[in-house]
Amino acid sequence: LLSSAHIPLSGRNPMLQEALGIRPHILVLNKMDLADPRRQPVSIGAGLAPGHRAAVTALLRVSLQIVPLVAKLVGNSPRYHRAESTEYSILVIGVPNMGKSSLINSLRRLHLKKGKATAVGGEPGITKAVLTRIQVCEKPLMYLVDTPGVLPPKLGDVETGMKLALCGAIRDHLVGEDIMADYLLYALNKRQQFGYVRRYGLAEACDDIEPVLRRVALAQGRTQKVKVLTGTGNVNMTMLNYPAAAYEFLRDFRAGRLGRVTLD
Repeated sequence: LLSSAHIPLSGRNPMLQEALGIRPHILVLNKMDLADPRRQPVSIGAGLAPGHRAAVTALLRVSLQIVPLVAKLVGNSPRYHRAESTEYSILVIGVPNMGKSSLINSLRRLHLKKGKATAVGGEPGITKAVLTRIQVCEKPLMYLVDTPGVLPPKLGDVETGMKLALCGAIRDHLVGEDIMADYLLYALNKRQQFGYVRRYGLAEACDDIEPVLRRVALAQGRTQKVKVLTGTGNVNMTMLNYPAAAYEFLRDFRAGRLGRVTLD
């Protein structure tokens, strides 16, 4: 079960957790290098069923403990112990765009020294179907199965939906970059994460998204030419492109350029 360390609680589909039941499973918190280190002790192990494990990893330094931990957990489970078969087939599940495909490719590079076997991307929906088994380790013989990200049919509340959208689990245009940018500013201020003030050269922190996006647009050169009808005819004017600035604001957050933030 893969989740983002940005949203260790909101990033889990409760229906997937119910489906896991007593099956051996590991919670892997991805992108720990982008999360607030002060909140990591709270997030590790939060919401895990008794007897199950949490593994923490950043894909730039994939934990060497994941494969041994999987082998130990499955091997110690009597229901799933099959003496005639020594290979492991592991399903990788989670909400969209949490890094499931990237995790498989990284484990494959780490243990087999081979290139990527499944497509990755920076938006949800790259993996569209349950794929064939992908070998990631020789000893023990282990296969991982990549799956599409699954969101619950109905989200519990609006704030959970906004957190998922900020982390890329929901396509930006379905929510609106301007709305997401406004919520991101609120979330950063609430957690006293003022990295955006330094990055964009603001005088101080503010609750209004418009001056922040204005500074982003000026700093990134996000402008657009529009025609304005005047008494003497059409006049071309250069104006700040606020939607593009909102998108850059979101990109900076997702890349960790606004500081290390945990939204839960």
